[in-house]
Amino acid sequence: MAFRMEPMQQPRSSSLSKFLFLLALLHFVELKVWGHQILESEQYPLVVSTWPFLEAVRAAWRSVDGGSSAVDAVVDGCSACEELRCDGTVGPGGSPDENGETTIDAMVMDGLTMEVGAVAAMRYVKDGIKAAKLVMKHTKHTLLAGEKASEFAISMGLSGPTNLSSTESINKWAQWKDNKCQPNFRKNVLPIDNCGPYHPTKSLDLPEMCSNTAYMQDIDSLLPHVGLHSHDTISMAVIDKMGRVAVGTSTNGATFKIPGRVGDGPIVGSSAYADNEVGACCATGDGDIMMRFLPCYQVVESMRLGMEPKHAAQDAIARIARRFPDFVGAVVAINKNGEHAGACHGWTFRYTVRSSAVKDVKVFTVLP
Repeated sequence: MAFRMEPMQQPRSSSLSKFLFLLALLHFVELKVWGHQILESEQYPLVVSTWPFLEAVRAAWRSVDGGSSAVDAVVDGCSACEELRCDGTVGPGGSPDENGETTIDAMVMDGLTMEVGAVAAMRYVKDGIKAAKLVMKHTKHTLLAGEKASEFAISMGLSGPTNLSSTESINKWAQWKDNKCQPNFRKNVLPIDNCGPYHPTKSLDLPEMCSNTAYMQDIDSLLPHVGLHSHDTISMAVIDKMGRVAVGTSTNGATFKIPGRVGDGPIVGSSAYADNEVGACCATGDGDIMMRFLPCYQVVESMRLGMEPKHAAQDAIARIARRFPDFVGAVVAINKNGEHAGACHGWTFRYTVRSSAVKDVKVFTVLP
């Protein structure tokens, strides 16, 4: 009888070891991939916010450090600012419009899915950032505005209708009325009496070359000064433990704005922007000017092309300043590695950071 020699087979334990090694290697590679994958890093989590809104940053940190997603942590942080009425410019009770009413603008963006939810000129509902999240979670839209945004938010479970005015905002509005409604945001108009109604002036027709820089400066000089206590936004970015990025904003807009005005707060790419593949940006300042340039989208795209956060932030601000030298604003750039830097124009800007590298929030100062 003939015998055939079979090739010697590898022991089962060796094959199993190789399989486990390859599985571990694939897992390691997956953890290092951005985009729709996750990334583990000792640099995370991370919370960054415009201005020294310390309690808002602490609230976001407690949320994300406890395991919440970046989106939920942003909502928790901005909600804290709304409840505290940060600087009188976030949440209810501040920044009355020409009619003495306070309205809310807010936005949230998920840098993993690129979903956005926003509300603008929202009346009667105090929870701006929560309403924005409801738009993102329960609609296929990006932005809801006005009283219909309020109706949607209430139908989804938020409290309301609520009077968003406060004693302080009404007193501020009354003093403004006593000052003949000055300063205000109108131009090329004459009032029938001190506070309107207004009608266009024929003597100030717009020139044909509206892009003329000198003329734009002339228009800008007619606007009331934008300052820390007259017009401001919380803009926050969070990177969670899995490396997912989200941003959110909330504001009650410019003081004595024309009713119906929407600033840059709920405009994605202007007040904030996030992309898991790159990082995030937060902005604050004169939204009527800044929203024309989408500075946060510009910052993120500059970082995508290889710019460091510092240079990306400076470049975005410089683009605006070249056209509007008197504008006031700032941005914070955060890359996917957790590196951050700010740039500003027209004021000294401060932003707040909380990470595992420090025991509490840390405030950074940026000079113009």
